[in-house]
This record gives sequence, structure tokens and C-alpha cells, in this order.
Amino acid sequence: MQGTIVNAIAVIIGSSAGLALRRGFPERVKNIIFQGVGLVTLFIGFQTALRTNNIVILFFSVFIGAAVGELLNIEGRIERFGSIIKSKFSSKENQFVEGLITAFLIFCMGPMTIVGSIADGLNGDPSLLYAKSILDGFTSISLASALGLGVLFSIVPLALYQGGITVLASLAKVFFTSTVINELSAAGGIILIGLGISMLEMKRIKVANFLPSLIVSAILAYLIT
Repeated sequence: MQGTIVNAIAVIIGSSAGLALRRGFPERVKNIIFQGVGLVTLFIGFQTALRTNNIVILFFSVFIGAAVGELLNIEGRIERFGSIIKSKFSSKENQFVEGLITAFLIFCMGPMTIVGSIADGLNGDPSLLYAKSILDGFTSISLASALGLGVLFSIVPLALYQGGITVLASLAKVFFTSTVINELSAAGGIILIGLGISMLEMKRIKVANFLPSLIVSAILAYLIT
């Protein structure tokens, strides 16, 4: 869990710096920063999705996962959670929920999160998460300067998700084969592609509803291989 704690601290520091810089940025600068992050997210998503070794697993993971996520209305639940936090802190941020969801997905859907968290759980090696913390710290500066306070509060789902993978890996070491890790990462890549498309306003996609695809991909990869 040490890697996740360091990661959360890095996001707090980066987000705080981004919030401080935000006041001096005109709206057009915030928009171009957000679009830049969207383009990079799209690139990372395609790169990560190509880690799959079985397109059938990827297809059914996304297909089943999206259906489950839509039925559970995961995005709606996250939005309500964000709204509760926003009201608790009396925030006037218009993009609070968007910032929380966007930051969480960017920080947690890449292969460094999955591989790093599993390595921390299996071998007690947080080095990859330390490297990720540096990247997330700088990314959170850009995100917070564009989307505001919600980025800072993304540490809550980040800690739950990333820490959860670490604990699960430590308890179920046999499950996390290289194939499972690759397919998990590929499904995360698809989610990042959807996020990039939404960020660039090409089409509104309820990206959080695809999160069950991660669980489905891991189960299918373990059962089939």
C-alpha cells in the first residue's frame, strides 16, 4: 500500500499547485490545456489497448462490462458521490464532478496502475507506483488548472481502486498471470480511448459505466488461458 499512499500524496501536491495556478489562467488557456490532456489520453488509450493478446476477450469484456455498468448506472452513482462531496465542502466549482471522474480514470486506467499495484501486492515492490506518482503529480497540475477542485478529490477513488488491486494481488497471487495483467490493461486502454473522445467533445460517452470491463477481462483471461 506504500506505493498508493505516495501516489495519493503526489496528486494532492500537484492538484494544489494546479488550483493555485488556475486563478491566473484565462478560459481559453484552460480549454487548450484540457484538449491537450485529451489528445494524450487518446494516444495512451490506443497504445494500452494494443496490449491484448486475444481480441475476443477484449470484445466480450467491453460488451459485457458496459452492459453491467449501464444497468448499475455506475457513472450516475459516481456523479452523486461527487455532488455530495461538493455540497459538503460548499464548492462552487461547475466542473467538480467532471474533474473527479476524469482525473480518476486518467490516473487509474493505464498499465502502470495495474502492473504497479499488482507488483506491490505480489512482491512488495512499489517502485513502478513511485514512477507513476511523479507522472500523476505533473498531470494533476494540468488537470486541476483546467477542471478545478474535483481533481484533488479523485484521490478517494484512486486509493480505493489502486489499493484494492494491491490487497487483492497479495491475497490471490495465482490469479494474476501475465495474460490476466495484459487483458486488464487492454480493457483499461479502451476506457481511456472513450475518455479521450469525451474530453475532446467528439461524443459524450458514459466512460465510468465501462469499469466492470476490467473485472470481466480478468476473469475471462484467467478462465480461457
